[in-house]
Amino acid sequence: MLDKMSPNQRLMFAVALSIIFFVAYTAIFPPEETAVSPEQTKQTVAAKEDLNTHTQTTPQTTKQKVEAATGHAISVEDSAISADSSNILTVTSDKFILKMDTLGRISSMELLDERFRSKEENHAQLISQNGTKPLFLRFLDNKLNAEATSVAYTASVDKINVDGAPQKVTLTQKLSGLNVTKEITFYEDGHYDVDVSLSQDKRYFIYVGQRPHVNETEQMMAAVGALVYSNEDLLTIVEDGDVEGRETFSNLALAAAFDQYNASIIYGFTPETNVIIERDREDNPVIYFEALPNMKFSGYIGPKDYKVLKNINPILTNTIEYGWFTFASKPLFQLLLWLHGLFGNWGWAIVAMTLLIRAILYPLTSKGMLSMAKMKDIGPEVKEIQAKYKDDKAKSGQAVMAFYQKKGVNPLGGCLPMLLQIPVFFAMYRVLLNAVELQGAPWMFWVHDLSRMDGTYVLPILMGASMYYQQKLTPNNFTDPMQEKVFKFLPLIFTFFFVTFPSGLVLYWFTNNLFSIAQQFVVNAQFKNAKDLEIALHKNGKKSDD
Repeated sequence: MLDKMSPNQRLMFAVALSIIFFVAYTAIFPPEETAVSPEQTKQTVAAKEDLNTHTQTTPQTTKQKVEAATGHAISVEDSAISADSSNILTVTSDKFILKMDTLGRISSMELLDERFRSKEENHAQLISQNGTKPLFLRFLDNKLNAEATSVAYTASVDKINVDGAPQKVTLTQKLSGLNVTKEITFYEDGHYDVDVSLSQDKRYFIYVGQRPHVNETEQMMAAVGALVYSNEDLLTIVEDGDVEGRETFSNLALAAAFDQYNASIIYGFTPETNVIIERDREDNPVIYFEALPNMKFSGYIGPKDYKVLKNINPILTNTIEYGWFTFASKPLFQLLLWLHGLFGNWGWAIVAMTLLIRAILYPLTSKGMLSMAKMKDIGPEVKEIQAKYKDDKAKSGQAVMAFYQKKGVNPLGGCLPMLLQIPVFFAMYRVLLNAVELQGAPWMFWVHDLSRMDGTYVLPILMGASMYYQQKLTPNNFTDPMQEKVFKFLPLIFTFFFVTFPSGLVLYWFTNNLFSIAQQFVVNAQFKNAKDLEIALHKNGKKSDD
């Protein structure tokens, strides 16, 4: 079938299938962000052997408690004994309720904003019940660590409210010959400053915490896991299920455990700080860093809201992950943010941005549409040339290209503008998929949350119908009935894929289709007028000759 297609048709066919392939491939095989070197693999194998050796001399109950506390398998030298914990501090604001427990960890972070309710309509809980929790402190010395996880921290106060002004709390743990002090200042935007001090120099680690697990079934191809961002502007992402061994990083600006919309972030490291990404029992990343006897740093737990993160520290905006199309997605999001400031509605901001993008691409897309109309117009003559040289493909190709040149038609002219729209679509896809600002954001009528699929299916159906109508208006020069049938099914295929997409993304594609329909009407009218004028001039010329 493909060998009978013209270059123009083959390229159009490839463009359409590439979009379908991108969606399907990304859903099944998310892109890998990092690769583990053979040396790291060897270190992982050695670590496993070391763990097995120590496990033989460590009681099973102790090992289970160790893994329950840290969330990942570690050797006796790194082990800690879990203890029953209860909350000793509650931090409240009009945006969240945060709690800390007797192990000096942030044990709970509940978002009070109604926009962030889970699929079950509960307030979003950002701290997972399983795995490690933020600010958990683990000593390298096994004996000291066993005591540290058995002796409870005490807090200077048991309850504070941070609305209007930051509040400082001191957590203290008194061990045999060692005192641990955590001075933590909490702010109403969800970030905090930490000052950890030890009365003696002991080697220890502090955990960033397991990533949030909110709306687990609605991740929709978004990357989730851990990331580190260096002071050289290098971003490394280790996704869930992809951790193959221990990796160590230094000279970092921040480290974060993140999901589609939320993150637990630690930042403000010294350049010498070693940050380690280890794997847990399910091959998911666990992040911790080696701390100094006196260590100051900052943290944040909450939604990846661009304005909030930028106001805290602009470096934190790098936790908003756009994948391969970051170079295009970041400026598009900035444009969307500006348009939202004008319209005050994220849905209309999406509509306005779509129209603005199409207006910029209008000259190119118009040329492409005009080229396709010309290709259809001269299609019968091209078929005659192909039939004339049907036994000599090389000569047929040369004759067809010469005919195109004579008529001033570029066979690729209709496809290149379409190719330009593909990276724009992918970039928009990443923007609308990761924008926490769309959570709970209504558009109008039945669309109440642009971050979720349209439960009424109205928007995807409208998108599919508009795509079908656009296809009917678009000139084509199919020579194979099977090719035409394949293209006729594309609106149905796209509708099927878009049913589960966020409403914001479907709105973008629907608006894009409406603009294309309007533009196609204009181009078709222009082409018809030009054709009628050509015919009229031809007739007048004949009359003059007579």
